[in-house]
Formats: sequence, C-alpha cells, structure tokens
Amino acid sequence: MGASASKGPPARAPAPEPEPGPEEALDLSRLPPELLLLVLSHVPPRALLARCRRVCRGWRALVDGQALWLVILARDHGAAGRALLPLARRCLPPAGPSLLGRFCERRPIGRNLIRNPCGQEGLQKWMVQHGGDGWVVEENLTAVPGAPSQTCFVTSYRWCRKKQILDLEEEGLWPELLDSGRLEICVSDWWGARHDCGCMYQLLVELIDANQVVLEKFSAAPEPIQQWNNHACFQVTHVFSNLKMGIRFVSFEHCGQDTQLWAGHYGARVTNSSVIVRVRLS
Repeated sequence: MGASASKGPPARAPAPEPEPGPEEALDLSRLPPELLLLVLSHVPPRALLARCRRVCRGWRALVDGQALWLVILARDHGAAGRALLPLARRCLPPAGPSLLGRFCERRPIGRNLIRNPCGQEGLQKWMVQHGGDGWVVEENLTAVPGAPSQTCFVTSYRWCRKKQILDLEEEGLWPELLDSGRLEICVSDWWGARHDCGCMYQLLVELIDANQVVLEKFSAAPEPIQQWNNHACFQVTHVFSNLKMGIRFVSFEHCGQDTQLWAGHYGARVTNSSVIVRVRLS
C-alpha cells in the first residue's frame, strides 16, 4: 500500500489591508496670504462675495480689499481689458465692502444694460404708457442682427411710450470710474414697420446726475416710414463720448404709432434696444 501524504494545517487568508483613514482636509488659511490671494482669484466673483467672504476675518479682508479684484481684472487680455486695468488702478474706489468686487461680479463694461430689450419677457422691466390699443409683443418681420431674440414691441394707432432708467452704480460702476473721463456710453435702437402700414418713431436718451438733473441728452425723430415699405427696418445709434462729471443714471425712452390710425397693432416695431458702457481706447 502506498504511503498517504500528510496534511499540514490549513493556510490562513491574508489579513485585510487596513482601510485608509479620511484624508485631512486642506486648510487654505495656512497658505501665505499672497498664495491664498492667487487661489481665491480663480473662484467666481459671485461665490467670493456670497460665500468666501463669510469664512473668516482673513478671507473677508481679502475679498473686501482691492488686490484680489485687480488680479482678476488683469486676466482679461482683450483690448477693453487692457485699457480697463490701468484705468481702474488710477481711480480706485474707497476702502470698505468691495465696489471692485461688485464690478467684477456684474461686469457692466461692454454688455447691454437694458433689460428685456426685445420683449422676450413680455413688457417686464419697462415703464409703459399705452396709447390706442397699447403695446404687444410679436415676431420680427425682418431679422435684426445680433438680437438676443427675434421678437419686438409693437405700437398702436396712438403714441405708445416705454422707458427704462438705469442706475449705473447699481450696475457695478463706481463714482470715481464714472467721473474718470475715460468712459463712453453707446446707445442703439432698432425700429421698423409692417409692409402695409407706415409708422412714426422717436427716441430720447438722457444722462442724469444724482439730483435728477439732465446733464446730456440725445433725441431722434426720423422721417416716418411710408405705407408699402417692404418691412423696412432701421437702426438709430449715438455715442456719448465726452461724459460730464456726475452722471449716475441713464434714461432710455422710445415711442411710436402707425400712420393709418388702424385699430390693432400696426405701428412702429421696436427691438434690440441697448445701452453699453465702454472704455475709450483713445
């Protein structure tokens, strides 16, 4: 008979590896101030103002200061950004809760400050005076280049008016910047008519100081569009290039009506209104 193989003790399963403990949270407050500032400069401005400012006194001091926001502004390498940075450094706002931060959050330079310019939100944001059958919103009959929506406000057989008053400080511009002499305000409006009905149109833009005194204004009253006009559409533009000191508000008002006095909405069709603040490059 053959010999039987002896059996040794059963092999043990390898001991399980210990589970790694939770990683230690990175404490950014331990960073040197100049490095912390650089890290925070990559956080969106809204989060900096709404959340980071509440972390601790040190973070609040950075967010309320000016150095952080100047670093953020320096990242804009476009022509307007290169012109804005030295201008911002020359006319910094006073110390305190960061006006520079609000400026970076709201980005008022180069964007349209008019709300609801094409009627995509109905008549919201506008102070409206109805005439005849009042204002309505319809689809454009002629495409308007660059418009955020191909819709328009349409007037009636009596003068219909609407207005927006823009608070430039509320938009993020501070007084020292507004009074620097290096900004300009470009206004624009599109207006047109139905092919089968002529119309009239007027535009009035006023630059107003804190005491509601009108410092500058531009008005336009083009010749009426005649009936049978192939859906004519025109743009009115103006640049306020030598701004007087003290401007704090922009009043933008336009109005229109039809020339045939027809019931309904056959009058001026206005859309893509804009008020844009720019840095003068020359």
